[in-house]
Amino acid sequence: MKLLVIGSGGREHALAWRLSRSKRVHKVFVAPGNGGTARDPNLHNVELTDPQALAQFAQSEGIALTVVGPEAPLAAGVVDVFRQQGLKIFGPTRAAAQLESSKDYAKAFMMRHGIPTAAYETFTDPAAAHAYIDKQGAPIVVKADGLAAGKGVVVAATEQEAHEAVDAMLGDGSLGAAGARVVIEECLQGEEASFIVLADGRNVLALATSQDHKRLRDGDTGPNTGGMGAYSPAPVVTPELHHRIMREIILPTMQGMARDGIPYTGFLYAGLMIAPGEDPGRPIKVLEYNCRMGDPETQPIMMRIKSDLLDVLENAVEGKLDQAEITWDRRTALGVVLAAANYPQSPRTGDVIEGLPPDNDECMVFHAGTRDTGKAIETAGGRVLCVTALGDSVRMARERAYETVERVRFDGRQYRGDIGWRALKRPQGPRA
Repeated sequence: MKLLVIGSGGREHALAWRLSRSKRVHKVFVAPGNGGTARDPNLHNVELTDPQALAQFAQSEGIALTVVGPEAPLAAGVVDVFRQQGLKIFGPTRAAAQLESSKDYAKAFMMRHGIPTAAYETFTDPAAAHAYIDKQGAPIVVKADGLAAGKGVVVAATEQEAHEAVDAMLGDGSLGAAGARVVIEECLQGEEASFIVLADGRNVLALATSQDHKRLRDGDTGPNTGGMGAYSPAPVVTPELHHRIMREIILPTMQGMARDGIPYTGFLYAGLMIAPGEDPGRPIKVLEYNCRMGDPETQPIMMRIKSDLLDVLENAVEGKLDQAEITWDRRTALGVVLAAANYPQSPRTGDVIEGLPPDNDECMVFHAGTRDTGKAIETAGGRVLCVTALGDSVRMARERAYETVERVRFDGRQYRGDIGWRALKRPQGPRA
């Protein structure tokens, strides 16, 4: 079989790598791919991004199944295009992808269907937004309504920060159409977790839990990023909380989309805030939806899958997820992101990457912002690599990952030295 993975980041490298391990797979194409997918003999880059061109490629190559990685193609309607041509593709339609492509749509959806989330208001007028901030005070969260490549959320510790965020989003047009409208919401306190499921319109299958690290620097300080590292499983999600998340958030989301006439298929990511404490009944609220797997959460999750992922995805596109199951490696997987100089503001590109190790099942270096020049692998984006390792504990996975991190070098590299710190300080109990 031939498969196609759409995207160019670390998430897509990890998905393509895992799919290539299937005994039934002959080729995995990645469009457009990156330097890591270029150097993997089992993967083949294709310089295509336009939905119609991708569909034509899938037809001509006899692609059995396409998997969409990032949000932009989903918002552009790539799933609709493929389905119109009778091609099998796993992802949400353009209408369903509004759960991610419009923060206002997602918040209104949650309010309409009784899904717990932070109180909010939406604004297009800067003066009204500033007045709301003055009334509510800080801390407060300002979000660009549309897709902003991980740069559209500001958790403002002061009112001045919030006012500056509104000016940047509604005022100077730097975020384009994404910032033409802003959502301002209460700042929730607690511990974040990433809860990702596969959905076929009726049934859902939960993936292993994970936890991301959004801030640039150790101790969760510095600016927000697309994610500086992740690990799986997330100890904060106990079996009891897992059941509650499914019952209170995931299933109502699926039912709500169906009632709205937009059945949801594809990966669904709920970014959650779990209130402080150990009470199993403590509040759990949705921070955001993503209509794809998270990055860098995908990398540790893909390391832990022992089943044939193709089997699962085939069941999903055929509406038979209730017949699918995934076997998980009981070990912990932990990934550390290496970012480029000046990330996240204006990442520098063109730095040569040295010390990349051979791929192996215990520690993988997944590429994101890289390119293969033929002579070297160079940086080509903000988040460059995600070094992901397995270990019998969080501590062991972390030690193995950082051993490799120290060997991989490029000028200006940035990384956090504390990935997994929340899990290390938490008493280890049952894991979901």
